[in-house]
Amino acid sequence: MQSTKRRRALLVAASALYASGVWWMTLRPTIYDENVGGILHAILRAARGWPPTAWITFNGIEFTANVVMFVPLGVLVLLWGGRWWHGIAAGLLISSAIETTQLLFLPTRVADVRDVIANTSGATIGVVLMVVVGWRAARSQDSHKPRHRKLIDTSAQ
Repeated sequence: MQSTKRRRALLVAASALYASGVWWMTLRPTIYDENVGGILHAILRAARGWPPTAWITFNGIEFTANVVMFVPLGVLVLLWGGRWWHGIAAGLLISSAIETTQLLFLPTRVADVRDVIANTSGATIGVVLMVVVGWRAARSQDSHKPRHRKLIDTSAQ
């Protein structure tokens, strides 16, 4: 019972921290100030100047960041006991709500359907990671069951 309380407390803390971070990144009037923007553009200029990284663009970095930002959502939904499709639906719904809020109430932000696609993709990646980890853990546990142990022990002799 103690581990259940501890697990729940960790999930609540992780969820609150994650929600705060997503709110901070997506619902502020501006995503970054001039100093951060200057640093980001300097990095992009440097990347364009080196042939192996010349393909990196601002749009590519932004899309990738949107994907990565929503991977934890898919993970958290499954850790809370949701089904795989709940994680994907949560990514779609939360991202749509964020973009709608930006469109209606934050004139300095740009609402974009590509962000919904990226965010939903990120949540999907989080779900897939959890499903694969769960599947591998279950397969690992199968080898510890008595009916399988006999096969393992006799084949080693």
